[in-house]
Amino acid sequence: MKKILLPVVMALVGVGGGVGAGLALAPAPGEDSAAAVCIPEGGAAMGGDTAGDARETDTTALVAAGGENAAPKDYVRMSNQFVVPVVEGGKVTALVVLSLSIEVTAGTQEATFSAEPKLRDAFLQVLFDHANIGGFNGAFTSSTNMRALRQALRAAGQKALGRQVSDVLIIDIVRQDI
Repeated sequence: MKKILLPVVMALVGVGGGVGAGLALAPAPGEDSAAAVCIPEGGAAMGGDTAGDARETDTTALVAAGGENAAPKDYVRMSNQFVVPVVEGGKVTALVVLSLSIEVTAGTQEATFSAEPKLRDAFLQVLFDHANIGGFNGAFTSSTNMRALRQALRAAGQKALGRQVSDVLIIDIVRQDI
């Protein structure tokens, strides 16, 4: 019995240490990692002159500066990682740990944070389904596999919060075999 229990305990301690290190090294919740739009002093990017015209900062100006699909976005990092068991033959053979961020419409960060339990539930269901169909087996980080997972996560996010969710980003993904 001791020979069976020791590797399981060691694996759980290792995964727990990895999750703890990930949480300790993660950026603070208030830090914004989104890229900022650079506007020259003269406002030339917005079509203004250097005579001190008021700079446009509304959505239409930002879209014009960045292209048709460049509406302003915020990135919301999910506060905790997701731990997904991989089950084969009725036994847990591996654990997959993921960190996710959500790309949302600018100004909807607070609404996204307040709906985080609903989002976590929807994302966990997608992740469990992905694990059950073998999505985390073999070359689980192949571009085809990751694209399918991102699309399913985006659909779940949009179902939970609506069109304010434009994408789900997989920040970290680790598989630990037990």
